[in-house]
Amino acid sequence: MMKKKSISSSKASLVLFLCQMISALDVPLDSKLLEELSQPPTITQQSPKDYIVDPRENIVIQCEAKGKPPPSFSWTRNGTHFDIDKDAQVTMKPNSGTLVINIMNGGKAEAYEGVYQCTARNERGAAISNNIVIRPSRSPLWTKEKLEPNQVREGDSLVLHCRPPVGLPPPIIFWMDNAFQRLPQSERVSQGLNGDLYFSNVQPEDTREDYICYARFNHTQTIQQKQPISVKVFSMDSLNDTIAANLSDTDIYGAKPVTERQPILLTPTGSTSTKVELRGNVLLLECIAAGLPTPVIRWIKEGGELPANRTFFENFKKTLKIIDVSEADSGNYKCIARNILGSAHHVISVTVKAAPYWITAPRNLVLSPGEDGTLICRANGNPKPNISWLANGVPIAIAPEDPSRKVDGDTIIFSHVQERSSAVYQCNASNEYGYLLANAFVNILAEPPRILTPANKLYQVIADSPALLDCAYFGSPKPEIEWFKGVKGSILRGNEYIFHDNGTLEIPVAQKDSAGTYTCVARNELGKIQNEVQLEVKDPTMIIKQPEYKVIQRYGQVSFECIIKHDSTLLPTVTWLKDNDELPDDERFLIGKDNLTIMNVTDKDDGTYTCIVNTTLDSVSASAVLTVVAAPPTPAIIYARPNPPFDLELTGQLERSVELSWIPGDENNSPITNFVIEYEDGLHEPGVWHYQTEVPGTQTTIQLKLSPYVNYSFRVIAVNEIGRSQPSEPSEQYLTKSANPDENPSNVQGIGSEPDNLVITWESLKGFQSNGPGLQYKVSWRQKDVDDEWTSVIVANVSKYIVSGTPTFVPYEIKVQALNDLGYAPEPSEVIGHSGEDLPMVAPGNVQVHVINSTLAKVHWDPVPLKTVRGHLQGYKVYYWKVQSLSRRSKRHVEKKILTFRGNKTFGMLPGLEPYSSYKLNVRVVNGKGEGPASPDKVFKTPEGVPSSPSFLKITNPTLNSLTLEWGLPTHPNGVLTSYILKFQPINNTHELGPLVEIRIPANESSLILKNLNYSTRYKFYFNAQTSVGSGSQITEEAVTIMDEAGILRPAVGAGKGYSETLFATSPVMHTVRPTFYKVQPLYPRIRNVTTAAAETYANISWEYEGPDHVNFYVEYGVAGSKEDWKKEIVNGSRSFFVLKGLTPGTAYKVRVGAEGLSGFRSSEDVFETGPAMASRQVDIATQGWFIGLMCAVALLILILLIVCFIRRNKGGKYPVKEKEDAHADPEIQPMKEDDGTFGEYRLFSFVSSAPF
Repeated sequence: MMKKKSISSSKASLVLFLCQMISALDVPLDSKLLEELSQPPTITQQSPKDYIVDPRENIVIQCEAKGKPPPSFSWTRNGTHFDIDKDAQVTMKPNSGTLVINIMNGGKAEAYEGVYQCTARNERGAAISNNIVIRPSRSPLWTKEKLEPNQVREGDSLVLHCRPPVGLPPPIIFWMDNAFQRLPQSERVSQGLNGDLYFSNVQPEDTREDYICYARFNHTQTIQQKQPISVKVFSMDSLNDTIAANLSDTDIYGAKPVTERQPILLTPTGSTSTKVELRGNVLLLECIAAGLPTPVIRWIKEGGELPANRTFFENFKKTLKIIDVSEADSGNYKCIARNILGSAHHVISVTVKAAPYWITAPRNLVLSPGEDGTLICRANGNPKPNISWLANGVPIAIAPEDPSRKVDGDTIIFSHVQERSSAVYQCNASNEYGYLLANAFVNILAEPPRILTPANKLYQVIADSPALLDCAYFGSPKPEIEWFKGVKGSILRGNEYIFHDNGTLEIPVAQKDSAGTYTCVARNELGKIQNEVQLEVKDPTMIIKQPEYKVIQRYGQVSFECIIKHDSTLLPTVTWLKDNDELPDDERFLIGKDNLTIMNVTDKDDGTYTCIVNTTLDSVSASAVLTVVAAPPTPAIIYARPNPPFDLELTGQLERSVELSWIPGDENNSPITNFVIEYEDGLHEPGVWHYQTEVPGTQTTIQLKLSPYVNYSFRVIAVNEIGRSQPSEPSEQYLTKSANPDENPSNVQGIGSEPDNLVITWESLKGFQSNGPGLQYKVSWRQKDVDDEWTSVIVANVSKYIVSGTPTFVPYEIKVQALNDLGYAPEPSEVIGHSGEDLPMVAPGNVQVHVINSTLAKVHWDPVPLKTVRGHLQGYKVYYWKVQSLSRRSKRHVEKKILTFRGNKTFGMLPGLEPYSSYKLNVRVVNGKGEGPASPDKVFKTPEGVPSSPSFLKITNPTLNSLTLEWGLPTHPNGVLTSYILKFQPINNTHELGPLVEIRIPANESSLILKNLNYSTRYKFYFNAQTSVGSGSQITEEAVTIMDEAGILRPAVGAGKGYSETLFATSPVMHTVRPTFYKVQPLYPRIRNVTTAAAETYANISWEYEGPDHVNFYVEYGVAGSKEDWKKEIVNGSRSFFVLKGLTPGTAYKVRVGAEGLSGFRSSEDVFETGPAMASRQVDIATQGWFIGLMCAVALLILILLIVCFIRRNKGGKYPVKEKEDAHADPEIQPMKEDDGTFGEYRLFSFVSSAPF
């Protein structure tokens, strides 16, 4: 049983022409065959359906067709026959149906407006073109009108109407001023789709007299200009001045100030409107609003989403643009104009209709007599298109009848066709929005078999490989193919052969006995034909002795063998490679018939050597490795660099070459390995030597290639293993003739610096590369993938040229060609560049944030469409910032942080976040120009974390048995505080630590009094805050209770441990009571209650001080709000007042008091203001004698009181304990006396806390 399968087109000489049905014929595209076969006409080229022509040029209406015999052409105009012979202005091109209407020699384009249709006809049928509507373009002048100046109040809206003349096609509208500069547009001022200029609100800077609307008619390349429009904006200040000058006091005075207004829509009007657009077109919807502040426009689709990747916003989001619309884009689109006062909206109901479009267009059908077939014509549209059929250009209902044809809606069924059934059928699918017209022929052919493969074609294959023998054929009906071996052999069958549908015979494994003559026979009911081909089976090529691994000493000789066996009829070629690359260009490598020999081996010869044998039918290879080792030691020889060559001579001077010869110098016991030839260009770079080439050390002459227009000198340097010799003396000079440049500039690039330009740069040719005087460059460019001609300029010997007025970021083909006074360089290669980038148009969408932990989040986004990037995509930037701390609920401005993610990455990590905080972020796409619009802000929150340490821990008011602790909230709570943890333990003189006590304190407390401590004991405190997540870092502090100098209070048992343990069984470890304050020596000195009494030029400063005695004070002051350094005044003695003199009247001052020797210890700042300067002279009380005497007396009295208090304090320890017991039965009920300094005997370990205000 025969086995069939298809093969690739590279093995088949047949190409399918039609395959409408299984029974349809495949017609090979054989040129000789196609010339002989009859074929109905086919329209190959025609003008567009809507053809707008330039009225100044000849009208060319194209109609080209092919067929056998060649078709004849005729035309109709407006549905009736168009007799071109009767119109001297109309001609038809020879062997073509294309019409040329001569307008340039007196004809008028308007006279030839109409609907044209071409018919191509031969004996097999008639094909027709589309209806071609001819309309000349029009660019009428602007109608003259009297334009009144526009006077408008500041803040009001304004519309400047353009009303351009109606042209064909419609003009492009733009606004400019008298200087031909485009008027700037913004969210406030913009041009509508109808060409009008809209002002959402006018500002004084809008006043000008040259608002000019231009209409550009591209078809006729003309621009029409409207008369300038004047706008005068009255600001409120100027309007009030005008009113004040013209109205009396009894009139209403003053214009109303500029008032803010909520938005109203300038266009479209009303609350709703409708829009119909066709499938595949661009949908443009527009909303322009008035209002102050300027409204912002937002678009939504009711009941759905705006289509992704097809939606764009233009004109500052006032225009919604959806490309390639489909029926799914129908619906209600709402624009919302909003400012701080309110909003306005408009709903546009969009309906997408569709002109007819193909689902299945009819295809040509080739049948044999008696066969069946179908033509199918299916189209869709909205509304559903009507399908109608024509035969040879005539409606099928009135066309000549054909019994083999039956029309069934969108299908024509052919049954048992005959040769007379050949015809061209037209399918017309039409609705109210357009039509489609397609020609498809039915060609009935009755042809005897033909074999297209050349007779006696020779096929050669290697034994044991596949053999493919072709038998390309054609016939109608389709012939049957049979293969025979030999002229009278039997038919080939069996699994050892494969028979392909295109007639090819495949022998999967060809053997020697497969060689011979093969006969292909094709037959159908109209005849029979055969063809013979020859098959030769060759012996395979083999390497019978392969190269072997070699180890050779340096400077030795090695040989690799490669002996082959091949078919005697094939001519082999042997190639040697080193490390899979060509052999070095070195005379030491000698290639023989069966071997490769390397002389004077060096370390560089290490590697893998491969022998490759190729014939026209096969290829084989074999490899071996060479290892080079050091030579055995030799007696010490002194080696040195060679001496320089000498006696350089130039001979055989030609325009592009010269022969250089020299005599080598002494090699100094190290063989010369090579000579380096250098040259100097005395014309362009005198004194600079350049590398030219190098040759082996055994060569002393070389033919040098030269460049034109160079004044050459040469020198030679010898090289051996030790190094390079000194250069030889230069040769004589040789000046070559000028010529065209041989090469063009390199590194040609095209990169735009602005959105509307293209900067072309290149590396200029060197001086000697110019080949002659007058070096210039021809710079050429054209837009890629657009059918444009090259634009060229010739520039001087520079390296840059700027092309202006380009579209934004489009590819350009660029080439730069060198030329000089003698001509051009060869045609340069083209490079691709891009015009300037502009900012991206859209923001990334679908921004999502995944919070990983309290300090890390991951952000995802969808990439933007590449066509909206308008430049080279560099990456995405994520802007994120903290909005507020969730624990403090206070907002503050924080600088935005930016992370950049390179390339088309769509996610990134945000590190370093603050716990328990609210953040916002947005994403922007970045190109070479900058950033695109930001995505809508995305809000996310971080969870709680552990807090930082409390901001401070102060220990004050030490007594014999108590300490007061005050603290501040953590700088970063990182969540909701749940409590504070206080741990403390005593420290003895040897710095040993006692037992550790832990206390949990409510989160709303800010101070604590620890009681029942041991006197004269140092304690160490550890303090930290907690959230629900855990404990934060701790702050530590140390403090000492006051010593009991009288020795009255004895430590209880265990007092050496730093605290009393005797009452722990009956007293609580801690309890809360009302604060009790004691006048005791503070642990930290402080200055408080700084007060000032200011006069015109001086101020009395006083303060209160608590701390060690004998402290020297100083006063610092300066002008409030100034950044100048503080001025410092020293206070004599330990007084607690000071007079600042020499102050400026009516000036605010800042002041603070500090203590010398206490590093960083100062009071808080106070602010005061001196009195205003008085007109009359005032007496300075501070300079009066009686006042000075009084102050001295007061100071003396205070000093005496301080001495007395100090003496009584020192005597306080001599009072008996029993008296103190009677006086203070319960220290929790009765407070201590402030004047005796004694303490109660009962010692409770307690604390008093107070919540912060």
